[in-house]
Amino acid sequence: MPGKLGRTASQRNALLRSQATDLLWYGKITTTAAKAKELQPYVEKIITKAISVYDDNEEFDVKTTDKKGKETTVKSVKDSPKKLAVRRALMGKLRDVQEVKPFSEKKSEYRERTKDIRHPIMEKLFNEIAPKYAQRKEESGQGGGYTRIYLLGTRRGDGAEEAIIELV
Repeated sequence: MPGKLGRTASQRNALLRSQATDLLWYGKITTTAAKAKELQPYVEKIITKAISVYDDNEEFDVKTTDKKGKETTVKSVKDSPKKLAVRRALMGKLRDVQEVKPFSEKKSEYRERTKDIRHPIMEKLFNEIAPKYAQRKEESGQGGGYTRIYLLGTRRGDGAEEAIIELV
């Protein structure tokens, strides 16, 4: 039975969504030990689902006609129905984050870089995190174990046990 963390179900779900998003986005977060232990299976299930369908795409040809009447055929790639269903299910378990504009980058360059990315956390999950752990699974035969918890000791203010949870 999962711990309640002293919160109602809706507060607990919001907390897990927020912390899971931050963990996947930044790779490491500092929190209390109890929250880290509740977060670990939540994130591992998300990553496992992403690994199962990250490379499940469909290719198809698109015929377009330009102003002069010339037809061109372009190959296009989109998510398969199974991958789309998993992507939508994971969007319900994670918060949507916005890509951060670096200080040195111009606004026009930032817009150009991010114009095709509607959900950056999903792109990172399916294009970076899932392939990395799928390759790890093929090489070592180890599925799961995507996160690690380090205990830091007690917090000075309230004496709560602190921990770092990170992606391996």
